[in-house]
Amino acid sequence: MDDRKFRNAMGKFATGVTIITTSVNNEAHGMTANAFMSVSLSPKLVLISIGEKAKMNEYIKESGKFAVSILSEDQQEMSMIFAGQIKEKRDVDFKWMNELPVIDGALVNLTCNVHNSHVEGDHTLYIGEVTDISLNDGNPLSFFEGQYKNIS
Repeated sequence: MDDRKFRNAMGKFATGVTIITTSVNNEAHGMTANAFMSVSLSPKLVLISIGEKAKMNEYIKESGKFAVSILSEDQQEMSMIFAGQIKEKRDVDFKWMNELPVIDGALVNLTCNVHNSHVEGDHTLYIGEVTDISLNDGNPLSFFEGQYKNIS
């Protein structure tokens, strides 16, 4: 099968939208990602998948920690900023948890220490041990067939 067919097939799996962030030398870095999942309840572990060529991969390796913000339906523009879909420079006013930048108003913000990592294919899978979590009410932003969707 070719790469396009595989991508199209994977796009049939509806996901939430997250922004993965970290801090290196007190500078915030972030990227939009939908490759996120819970792994374990005890200990509390999550998984993110970062492309080997992504700058975020090096930032997480250097910092040894990351945060995940699960976006609400009214945060599509924030997702687009971190996905590079909005080209003009926008200042993002981060909220900080455990010395990590997170997206204010997200449905969930969680902070993690890197518990383990595995290079698989052209991505690194980071297993994060959750160190803190905050929750907000609302509806999620979702992604399906390459497009943002609201489920409300």
